[in-house]
Order: sequence, then C-alpha cells, then structure tokens
Amino acid sequence: MSTGLNGKVAIITGAARGIGRGIALRLAQEGVNLALLDLSADQLGAVRQEVESFGVKATTYVADISKREEVYAAIEHVVSTLGTLDVMINNAGISQVKPIADVVPEDLEKILNINIGGVTWGIQAAAAKFKQLNKNGKIINACSIAGHEGFALLGVYSATKFAVRALTQVAAKEYASDNITVNAYCPGVVGTDMWVEIDQRFSEITGAPKGETYKKYVDGIALGRAQTPADVAALVAFLSSDDAAYITGQSILTDGGLVYR
Repeated sequence: MSTGLNGKVAIITGAARGIGRGIALRLAQEGVNLALLDLSADQLGAVRQEVESFGVKATTYVADISKREEVYAAIEHVVSTLGTLDVMINNAGISQVKPIADVVPEDLEKILNINIGGVTWGIQAAAAKFKQLNKNGKIINACSIAGHEGFALLGVYSATKFAVRALTQVAAKEYASDNITVNAYCPGVVGTDMWVEIDQRFSEITGAPKGETYKKYVDGIALGRAQTPADVAALVAFLSSDDAAYITGQSILTDGGLVYR
C-alpha cells in the first residue's frame, strides 16, 4: 500500500549530518524531493549527492534557523525551486551540558534561540506557506527523551525540549482547522557527533572516563543497543506519510525503551 510520500516535497533543517542526514536518506528512498538546510554548504552538498542518487530532486540552502527572516527565506527558496511544500521537518538543534549553577546568560540565549526559536520560526513559516498553497501540510519537530524527563547536567537542554513538546501541542490545536498536523519525534541515545560531544562534556565535568557516560545510557536501553539515525528516520517517514494523517499534537518516543512516559 502506498504511503503517499512519492513525489512529495520536504524541507529538513540540520540536514548536513547525523539524524538530519539519516532522515534525508530515508525520505529520498521513499521518493520525496528534498530541501536540505544547514550552516555548512560543503556538508550539505555531500548529502545532496547522496539523496539524488535515489532519483529524487534536491536543493540546498544555508540558513541560521535562529533567525526568523532566514527561515522564511528558506521556505520561499524551496517553493520556488521545487514547486511546492508538503512536509516541514524542524530537525536542527544543539545540546548543552552544564550544571544549572554554571549557566550564564550567553548560554541560555544561544540554546533558546536555536532549539525553541528555530522550531517556532519553522512552524510559523511552514504553516503560513501551507495555507497560502491550500495544502494539508505536515510539521514535524525534533524533541528528545529530554523532553519527557529532565536529565542532570542537561537542564537547559531538557527545558528547551519540554518547550518543543508544548509548541507541538499548541500548534497542533491552532492549525488543526487548516488541516495541518504537527507532531514531534523524541530520540534517545543516538550514535552521532552530538552524543560524542555530550560524552566529552560529561567527562570534563564529572571526571568519568571518556565513553563511560555514553555506555551508561546505552546500557539502560531495553533493546540493548544504541539508536541509529535510520531508527529515528523510520518514525519521521511514518509521520510524514498518509498513514499518520489522523495523528497530531504527539511527541513520540523512539528510544529503544530507555524512558517510559
């Protein structure tokens, strides 16, 4: 049975590596034409070559998602280049490992602007374009297990992901009458560069040997292994498909059984 993805157009922020790249590869296999957004033109170019090998159309756009005007400009680029927009995936985000006592205004401003601001502007810009195009669009946000449970040394990061859950619920209610669904995916411990950075920062703060924090969290996963970008991408592909047409306002855990909520 067709999931209705073939020929659709999706935009993915943070597409140059990690989970974003994994999502791009999965959607390309499903026949989705892609707009890839990130800060690195070179890395985006490499991902573009990968997805185009599946026979889909792709475009790249360098943008800072913390800047509202750049997100809106990216949406216009996508529509003018690929003809339309069906799915907005607000994937980009950053982590921050620091005790609450050590957080300074600059730390707070940076992560709020990216993890909350970027999602807010992505929701706004995509919804406005869907309504202009008279489309039943889909907005899919990157949350985290840290949006369901606060983790020590990840306090502000956890707060931003709780905020993404709230934004997802509110946007789902506000845009339901426009036939726009809004959902979020909540990964756990994914073997990407972000977790390398998290493990390194835990090591610096706690004195734990390098790799120990990563191992500790992986050991707590019921399915017994770390998550891959492809695991996350499978859920995003489902939420992008016609099969998820009656799902909205949800922040779905995909973590192998690490957090239960």
